[in-house]
This record gives sequence, C-alpha cells and structure tokens, in this order.
Amino acid sequence: MWIEAWAIIIHYKFSGVLAVFSIIQAAGWPIWPLLACSIVALALIIERILSLRTHLVAPLGLMEQALKASHSKLPSQEVISQLQGHSTLGRILASGWQALQAEPLISADDLRSSIESAGRQAAHELEKHLVALATIASAAPLLGLLGTVIGMIDIFGSQTPGTSNPVQLAHGISMALYNTAFGLIVAIPALMFWRYLRARVDAYVLGFELDAERFVRHLLTMRARLK
Repeated sequence: MWIEAWAIIIHYKFSGVLAVFSIIQAAGWPIWPLLACSIVALALIIERILSLRTHLVAPLGLMEQALKASHSKLPSQEVISQLQGHSTLGRILASGWQALQAEPLISADDLRSSIESAGRQAAHELEKHLVALATIASAAPLLGLLGTVIGMIDIFGSQTPGTSNPVQLAHGISMALYNTAFGLIVAIPALMFWRYLRARVDAYVLGFELDAERFVRHLLTMRARLK
C-alpha cells in the first residue's frame, strides 16, 4: 500500500515537471530571459528580506543603550568598536563617538556632518539591489511583450496565400500567450516586493534621521560638560 502511495506521488510530481517543461517548450526561446529574471528576482528578494531584518539594521533599545553608555563620558574604544559592528544603526551612532573622540572640541556642524555621512552610507547599503529588482519588475512585461510579438511574427510567417498551417498557427498563439502571461507572473510579485522593501528602507532611514538628531544633541550636551 505504501509503495502504491509513493508511486502515485512520484507520478504526479513527474507529471507536474513534464507540464512545466511542455509550457517552456511551447513558449519558445523568448521565455528563457524571463526565467533568468525570475530566478534573479527571487534571489534578490530573499537576500533583501534577510538583510533588512530589524535586529541587523535598527535593534530595539540600541539608542537608549548608546545614550546610557555615554551619559557622563565617552566610552572606551572597545565599546565603540562593539557598537560599530553591532548593526547599521550602531555604525551611525559609533561615528558620532569617533568624531568626538578624535576632536573633543569639534563644532556642532562638523559633528552633525560626520553622523550624516555615516547615515547616507548606511542608507546606500540598505538600498542595495533594490534598483535591480525594480528593473526586473519593469523589464519583465516588456520581455513578455517581445515574446508576444515574436509569436505573432511566427503566426503570420507560417501563412502563405491559399494555404494555412494549423500546427504552426497554434504554436505561434501559444508562444504569444505564454510569454505574455509569464512576463506578468514575474513582474507583479517583483513589483510588490520592491514596493514593500522600498517602504521598509524608507522607514529605517527616517528612524536613522530621528535617532541621529537626538544623538547629536546628546553628544553636544556631553561635550559642553567635558569642557
């Protein structure tokens, strides 16, 4: 009985695989760029979702810990290094400590500029691969349209005056429809995930700006006490 059950499962699995290959074969060569785009888009989405997790970017409570660590004086270099390697927000906050440590009498503008530079670099890192994902979301429908046009060319090219080739006609129609559908199948999820990841990055960047401004005021207050 178990052998029969496994035989049925394997049969259905192979049937599904064969069905996919038959669709790819019917769609013709224009579907291969779309398949490559789908694989790249999936890899980029997974990489960005894993990289944009909260504990890697802006852990909860990190700002309060940094304020507490530098309440009365600058922390040691070891503490600064630990914060710098902790998370993206940690690198931004650590840049303020490093600027004040390198120049205790640093002006407010220079201190703010130092932290803003670290924030821009952090924002650039968070936006990594989002442009590629947006490009795939925009290009996939065009690649599907290209397959549609090629399918239509195949249809009209197979027709000669006074004769018709039903097999070639069916092949051209299937190529056109499969490529159109697959272009949308790739583009729609890519666009949805791009918008989701874009909004997530924007939220992080806004949080960085608010935390950086608060941290600058804290460092300036501490600098005034240390004079």
